Amino acid sequence: MSERIGVVIPSYKVRNHILEVIAAVGPEVERIYVVDDCCPDKSGDFVEAECRDSRVRVIRHEQNQGVGGAVLTGYRAAIAENMEVIVKVDGDGQMDPALIPHFVAPILAGEADYTKGNRFFDLEEIHAMPKARLIGNAGLSFLTKISSGYWDLFDPTNGYTAIHRDVASHLPFEKLSRRYFFETDMLFRLGTLRAVAVDIPMHAKYADEVSNLKITKVFSEFLRKNLANFFKRIFYNYYLRDMSLASFELPLGLLLLAFGVIYGAIHWSTAAEQGVFASSGTVMLAAMPIILGVQLVLAFIGFDVSSTPRRAIHSQLRRSALKKASTP
Repeated sequence: MSERIGVVIPSYKVRNHILEVIAAVGPEVERIYVVDDCCPDKSGDFVEAECRDSRVRVIRHEQNQGVGGAVLTGYRAAIAENMEVIVKVDGDGQMDPALIPHFVAPILAGEADYTKGNRFFDLEEIHAMPKARLIGNAGLSFLTKISSGYWDLFDPTNGYTAIHRDVASHLPFEKLSRRYFFETDMLFRLGTLRAVAVDIPMHAKYADEVSNLKITKVFSEFLRKNLANFFKRIFYNYYLRDMSLASFELPLGLLLLAFGVIYGAIHWSTAAEQGVFASSGTVMLAAMPIILGVQLVLAFIGFDVSSTPRRAIHSQLRRSALKKASTP
């Protein structure tokens, strides 16, 4: 594998595992960026003192920026050193670095711009995941499908990822969420670029590491931010960037659905107070908009699902950049 591959490892309270993670990174990787996110355990100093791998470069944050901030710092360093593909691996030992070639292969083959791990691929292994995390991830996955438009992806909080340099360089770094919402926000931003994202099957290892992500505590935040991203995506894709039949199906369907529900509820409550049955005409006037509204919303969802990006954009971005650079 001749392409230049860089690995970003955020380092925060992972001192007990990070040396093992670095040691497991294969020879296909040219550079390893360990980003000490103002770690209270001084993990950056620890790596520099104990690690003899010449590929390792330690980068330090003076203030904690969260996992997203650490990854973006690693992205910047990898882009500056002209790495072709940038892989992000956690330093807690849950992610097997031996899988790096599997994450990189679809990108180098021109089939994807971004790959991410999916711990739900093998149903026989799901029982290894803590039940609370399993249920939480299922809920977050559904929210992410709606907000990002990547209906065929699962396990949105999975941090084992790889991205092509040309796609990473087009991300709005200043707008990306810096903390636990980072991976989910990445999918939304990639969706606005029409980048191709692909799931890579993997198994997570759960041992004595401590997860800083408590899904029960962040679910409300994820719900709010996913809904905000959903409305942004709908506006960008269906009204600002392009318009199609689906641009009319969604608002018309929602209006009809709302009218049918409100009209039916008002007349049902009135009839109940008077102790009479609503007329067949009233029932039809409430039911028909609901039926039509549901059909239009389902038609929009069907169009949205079929619109998931299928053609990788990194080669196109590179050609555009080269053309721009050669233009006097």
